[in-house]
Amino acid sequence: MSEVKSVITQGQRLVSDDPNVAISTLLGSCVACCLWDPVVQAGGMNHMLIAGRVTGETQAALAGVNELELLINDLLKLGAMRNRLKAKVFGGAQMVSGLSDIGAANATFTLEFLARENIECQAQSLGGDSARNLVFWPCTGAVRQRMQRMEVQPEPIAATPPEISGNGLELL
Repeated sequence: MSEVKSVITQGQRLVSDDPNVAISTLLGSCVACCLWDPVVQAGGMNHMLIAGRVTGETQAALAGVNELELLINDLLKLGAMRNRLKAKVFGGAQMVSGLSDIGAANATFTLEFLARENIECQAQSLGGDSARNLVFWPCTGAVRQRMQRMEVQPEPIAATPPEISGNGLELL
């Protein structure tokens, strides 16, 4: 049977114990947490934007905990055990320089959650200024990452205002 690639976007998650499934996403400042249980060969990925999504630090933390707990609960339904879960974390880039670094806040939150829950983070690729295209194979925990440079160029400002042609009438 051929591989089935499922794409998730911001706010989504997907779990599977099918060895033919690969989960894909494109990340900027968002973070993807890939979790899997190597014994039952089941795993899943979510695509989270925590910081800045809701108002207030406490509410943002609660939203992030909820998104990660939902992913864990979905894996438990497939027979995974919390104490066997392994993690790989990606994303958290600063996509627009000069603005607040939401990506760093998302990354920090996710790593702190995993540490609190005693979930081993086996790999991470966080920060920087490039988008990441990920493919995750949930049964094995394998991940392929491709960095994508996405530069936003500022529009040039005209040195002198353009001349206005008209009938010479000036309105004040």
